[in-house]
Amino acid sequence: MASSHSSSPVPQGSSSDVFFKKEVDPTKHIRPVQSLPDVCPKEPTGDSNSICVAPSLVTDQHRWTIYHSKVNLPAALNDPRLAKRESDFFTKTWGLDFVDTEVIPSFYLPQISKEHFTVYQQEISQREKIHERCKNICPPKDTFDRTLLHTHDKSRTDLEQVPKIFMKPDFALDDSLTFNSVLPWSHFNTAGGKGNRDAASSKLLQEKLSHYLDIVEVNIAHQISLRSEAFFHAMTSQHELQDYLKKTSQAVKMLRDKIAQIDKVMCEGSLHILRLALTRNNCVKVYNKLKLMATVHQTQPTVQVLLSTSEFVGALDLIATTQEVLQQELQGIHSFRHLGSQLCELEKLIDKMMVAEFSTYSHSDLNRPLEDDCQILEEERLVSLVFGLLKQRKLNFLEVYSEEMIITAKNIIKQCVINKVSQIEELDTDAVMKLADQMRMLNFPQWFDLLKDIFSKFIVFLQRVKATLNVIHSVVLSVLDKNQRTRELEISQQKNAAKDNSLDTEVAYLIHEGMFISDAFSESELTPIAVDTASQRNASPNSEPCSSDSVSEPECTTDSSSSKEQISSSTPGGVDIMVNEDMKLTDLELGKLANNTQELLCSASDICHDRAVKFLTSRAKDGFLEKLNSTEFITLSRLMETFILDTEQICGRKSMSLLGALQSQASKFVNRFHEERKTKLSLLLDNERWKQADVPAEFQDLVDSLSDGKIALPEKKAGATEERKPAEVLIVEGQQFAVVGTVLLLIRIILEYCQCVDNIPSVTTDMLTRLSDLLKYFNSRSCQLVLGAGALQVVGLKTITTKNLALSSRCLQLIVHYIPVIRAHFEARLQPKQYSMLRHFDHITKDYHDHIAEISAKLVAIMDNLFDKLLSKYEVKAPVPSACFRNICKQMAKMHEAIIDLLPEEQIQMLFLRINASYKLHLKKQLSHLNVINDGGPQNGLVTADVAFYTGNIQALKGLKDLDLNMAEIWEQKR
Repeated sequence: MASSHSSSPVPQGSSSDVFFKKEVDPTKHIRPVQSLPDVCPKEPTGDSNSICVAPSLVTDQHRWTIYHSKVNLPAALNDPRLAKRESDFFTKTWGLDFVDTEVIPSFYLPQISKEHFTVYQQEISQREKIHERCKNICPPKDTFDRTLLHTHDKSRTDLEQVPKIFMKPDFALDDSLTFNSVLPWSHFNTAGGKGNRDAASSKLLQEKLSHYLDIVEVNIAHQISLRSEAFFHAMTSQHELQDYLKKTSQAVKMLRDKIAQIDKVMCEGSLHILRLALTRNNCVKVYNKLKLMATVHQTQPTVQVLLSTSEFVGALDLIATTQEVLQQELQGIHSFRHLGSQLCELEKLIDKMMVAEFSTYSHSDLNRPLEDDCQILEEERLVSLVFGLLKQRKLNFLEVYSEEMIITAKNIIKQCVINKVSQIEELDTDAVMKLADQMRMLNFPQWFDLLKDIFSKFIVFLQRVKATLNVIHSVVLSVLDKNQRTRELEISQQKNAAKDNSLDTEVAYLIHEGMFISDAFSESELTPIAVDTASQRNASPNSEPCSSDSVSEPECTTDSSSSKEQISSSTPGGVDIMVNEDMKLTDLELGKLANNTQELLCSASDICHDRAVKFLTSRAKDGFLEKLNSTEFITLSRLMETFILDTEQICGRKSMSLLGALQSQASKFVNRFHEERKTKLSLLLDNERWKQADVPAEFQDLVDSLSDGKIALPEKKAGATEERKPAEVLIVEGQQFAVVGTVLLLIRIILEYCQCVDNIPSVTTDMLTRLSDLLKYFNSRSCQLVLGAGALQVVGLKTITTKNLALSSRCLQLIVHYIPVIRAHFEARLQPKQYSMLRHFDHITKDYHDHIAEISAKLVAIMDNLFDKLLSKYEVKAPVPSACFRNICKQMAKMHEAIIDLLPEEQIQMLFLRINASYKLHLKKQLSHLNVINDGGPQNGLVTADVAFYTGNIQALKGLKDLDLNMAEIWEQKR
């Protein structure tokens, strides 16, 4: 039908008609065809109850909708209940409830734009093209006759009466211009006395609009009458379509019944089982979640129980696990909204409790009785505290321990002094109130015992500190080792993952290229790779115990979240250490903490040494230490050195404070030691008469011990020295030394210096300097007394004899003999960089040799003066031998007699050769003066006889028999 395209069975509303707007289902592109008004009552219209009870598309289409309405708009707006019509157009036409308000757009209607019609335009474009083509080929036939044309023209003329504004497609009263054109406001002005005229204008306007409406309705009815056949044909087609849809609905109903039976028999039971299984899983999850909530609810009481037993690490682990569960498993649960903040506050409280507990533990550990054999107090408690502090990053706990060490060291000294003072009954504690003053009243043995007790207590104290710090150090190292192992494990896992990825890529490439894997890999390479791949694939199904089908998913999740990797180690005391993986400390922090632990042990040693120095200083205020004798000071020095070595062995580092105090006291002791010996030597020299002294047996034993290589004072033998008589000379390595008593004591003093160096090695350099000064003093003072004749005034000697000179020379030779021994003794105890100090002994040896040479020269000078005096009066005449030569021989015999028992034979021969040379010189000078020559004359014979007499007498002396005098040199050579 050609007319079917131009008309529609469904009323179409304009864009401004809000009564015909309906929300469109976006899933439906075409609105279902609605039934037209029933114009043929005798034809079946389709009873909705005769088809089916259930909802059906066929039956639902006959339900009444707004499209079944047969009342026009003006009839609906004219309210018949009103008594009379109002003059206002809106209230008269649209009712009393009309309010001129702005229409609010509906929230249920979408905003339609051109984009919504894009799909429709694309679908209809092809049909539109075909329609236009057909329209051009077959133009519409002119089926209207002239009557119809005449009628059409008449209706058209009537329609021309209607203003063009009503025919515009964009006609809308909401437009102000359109509204003012249709309804001029001049017809509604009721001001003043123009009410009757305005009412007439409004009525006229209403009649005019009604006339326009009638014209439009007549034309619409005319158009419908012209197309009545098309309407009836459409109705017939609609009834046929309804019959066909009825049969289709019945078929669909039967199909639905069969599907329902199939669903009931085959599917409903299985689906019910699946729903039950899903419900059961959900119930299990809810149960596990509730059980987890119950466990979390018990966190605070459990933490309180753990804290009551000082299980800080367990409490912190429980808090960390609970917080993790709250963030992952129980996030958003209203009843636990405050638990996180409560746990944080509890964690801060635990931090304070751990610091206080560590302080209490340190006080208990360091202040318990030192007689207790247990070095570590409650090692497990200490490990737990250290772990808790490390876990919370409280790294300043070593400062607390250091402060406690200082207090304990003070208390140790105070308690030792109190105990010692209380044991001594002689002290009047009522008169002396201060503890330091009471301590100063102790004598050296009592004070020495007190110091020894303090040192022993300090050693025990350091051993306990070392044991405690070793436990702390072990805990820190175990955490550091765990960090390194974890990092190595992560690196190895990354390498294995990269290796597996590269292997999978290479295998995939080989398979893609169509190659066999066995051709690309050797069997040795493929076997371990295949084993690793298979093991990983076999382990992969079990690697997810918390799958969606698992019943215990929450439990598995909780366990996996709360489980921590642990590494086991042990402390020096045998306590096992379990290191959790949540120690978030860096290697730098742990390494620094381990170093601080070792430094704290050294600090403990320094604290003990500092307290000992203060103890010594308080006792030395009255000069007590400077008044100690050598034995007492050496005993004190050995005790202090032993304590220094013990602390160094414990701590691994030498503390310098006590060593410095010891060196300071040792320096004072060396000064006093040297001054005492130097004063003693000075007194001995001032009283020395330079006569040969007997050598007591103890001094001979002392020299014998030096010959054996032992520089030490021999022990006195009771009863043995009384039976042995003193010897005339001192025998040293087979040589006889005639010495004075001062030299014997000087040797003993020298040995005291050497032994003091052995006893106090720290004063070696000072002792070397002081001993050098002592030896120089003896050399210079003996030179003043003997060569300088100072003994004449000091001691009252009448003269300095050759025997005095020879005895002084022999004493000097004895000292020179022992200088190399002393040098070797000091050299063995000096550092290589201190060897330069040994030059003092070289200078002393040279000075002593010069002094000995001066003494020899003095002896020669004595005889030279004698020769000059006697030979100057010599006359060559009878008798023979002459008186001059007899006097010379007599004086030479006296000289020999004076020194024969003092000097060794070699020195006597050398001395007499020098004297003989002087004699020959003077004799030759006198003969030259007398003009006596070797001519064989009488004078020559007399001189020869005197010389022969001199030679015979000299060679007759002891030890000079083989002395070659060579008297021929007295004669001048003939020219």
